[in-house]
Amino acid sequence: MAVSAVLGPKLPDLQYLKRLARDQLVHLLESSPGRKDLVIDPDLMTPLDRIAGASLLKQHGVDKIFKLDRTKIHGGCDQLVYLVRSKLTTTKLIADQITADIRDNRKRKYKIIMTPRRLQVCDMVLEHEGVFGLVSIEELHLDLIPLDRDLLSMELPQFFRDYFLHGDQTWLASIAKSLVNIQSLFGPIPNVYGQGRCAKMVADMVDMMMSELGERQSPVGCEIGHLFLIDRDVDYVTPLCTQVTYEGLLDDIFGIKSGSVEFGPDVTGTDKSIKIMLSGEDEVFRAIRDRHFSNVFGFLSAKAKELQTSYDKRHNLKSVQDMKQFVSEELSNLKKQHKALTLHIGACETITKNKSRGDFEEQMRTEHGLLEGVDVRECINFIEESINRQHSRTEVLRLLCMLSSTQGGLPSKDYKSLKTQFLQSYGTEHLLTLHNLKKLGLFVEQQAQDATANKLADKMAAKLTDGMASLQLQLQLPKKSQFRAVSRKLNLIPKSAENFELRNPNDMAYVFSGAYAPLSCKLIEQVLQREGWTGVEDIAKLLPGDNFVHLKAKSAKGKASGSNPDSDKIVLVYFLGGCSYTEVSALRFLGKQKGYRFLVATTALTNGGRLIESVSGWK
Repeated sequence: MAVSAVLGPKLPDLQYLKRLARDQLVHLLESSPGRKDLVIDPDLMTPLDRIAGASLLKQHGVDKIFKLDRTKIHGGCDQLVYLVRSKLTTTKLIADQITADIRDNRKRKYKIIMTPRRLQVCDMVLEHEGVFGLVSIEELHLDLIPLDRDLLSMELPQFFRDYFLHGDQTWLASIAKSLVNIQSLFGPIPNVYGQGRCAKMVADMVDMMMSELGERQSPVGCEIGHLFLIDRDVDYVTPLCTQVTYEGLLDDIFGIKSGSVEFGPDVTGTDKSIKIMLSGEDEVFRAIRDRHFSNVFGFLSAKAKELQTSYDKRHNLKSVQDMKQFVSEELSNLKKQHKALTLHIGACETITKNKSRGDFEEQMRTEHGLLEGVDVRECINFIEESINRQHSRTEVLRLLCMLSSTQGGLPSKDYKSLKTQFLQSYGTEHLLTLHNLKKLGLFVEQQAQDATANKLADKMAAKLTDGMASLQLQLQLPKKSQFRAVSRKLNLIPKSAENFELRNPNDMAYVFSGAYAPLSCKLIEQVLQREGWTGVEDIAKLLPGDNFVHLKAKSAKGKASGSNPDSDKIVLVYFLGGCSYTEVSALRFLGKQKGYRFLVATTALTNGGRLIESVSGWK
């Protein structure tokens, strides 16, 4: 078999995006000659590490680096540069600090670098506070940040709350601009599919921006063949599920931030913590990140024996030249793998301790029961017990939302009972959180008229001819409560979950122990397989928002020289509102099965806990 067939299509080099962002940041710093103090928004600290380290900043005039908070900036430089997200609260805090400097007769030059773009409303805040004339304002177009070879994130966790809860469309232009930037680097994407209202608006914005730029040929030709835009509310169930892949569990238990994770003393085996970047460059991590957790320890054990065998080679070296070659070519790599292996084994031990707590297995049975729609009453009993025992409020809300989302809302009696129990156990201050979850359609009550209308639809459909059967779908209420129907049509629940092979899986449902295949990924599979929505219209009608497809004719001259000859097999999937590491693993698996290579882009990486907390009222 040819090597290219084994490795699959070559992915575009996403490091171009990193270099562009870094060069723009350097230019903005150099535009203020001399020494300067840099104040960074806490939300940008970790993302900034992905494009520019402290040493690079100091090479370009930065003297001291501060984290933006309510304390005064006591730097010694007469220039102060703020690097912040475009937010009203942040802008007000900066205005307060400048005002404090004025009161102290401190004379400085101020520059604010806003990312991903400058907002007029922020200018209005500065003007209202009387400091607008004292600052210069620039934009840093820091949109999609490469976290791995196939993973990009805007690191905008607030987008989910802003858009899906409050309807704020502020960030849509930045998302569209990120797609324009990708196409300017890797060529126009000929096939665009989408599901959801937000996805449609972003696609239309991209078309408008591209038309304004004119037909501009990329120097590398067409590198990406397909783009799929999908709203988060199309599939709430997947991120609500407990993750069981290794990388997913790292995120759930340790919290991955901008592709990095911090391991404490319980993992390192010392009294110090260590922060590491998670990427495909780490050979050990690349081999285990997408595996089901039950299959990780066995691999790490085998890898440890393999490393030991490699170390033992030194005893058989017969000459100084052989020793020199071993030290220069192998020893450094072996030490690097040994260090990574030690950390991942420590992380696995911590994960195992968390999984061995008394109620974890029962919690997993509850989730699987909800997904399959069996023993729902027992599932409700477990949730009630968790409420009464005051388990983590985030975990309890995650289960409540999963119950509601999988059952199409809750009967009035159960809804009111669970809501009352939750408020009595955790406090009435959580009324706002429950209201937000209801507004999102995550924790809702079935209305009596819904049930009546659905029964009527069933009776009418029985009398209709096959050609008119689609009327039943139009009578079903509402789209957010159709998980059971979508699950059946997409075969999301494998028929033989008990005998599911997790070591060598042949179905993407392995990412949830064979109990469930991610809805979002199954939908993408069907659309790519059919090259459009033909044949899946009845499924799309059950999902929030509209679906669309934009097909652009390819150049008759073919691809430009240097372009990827396998671009038709390169798919960019953009999740609007966040995606989970489990979905990334499922898409990687799908790519191996179908011969595709997936690039995953998202507004932020999320999981069940972060999704709930992002719309909570306790922040």
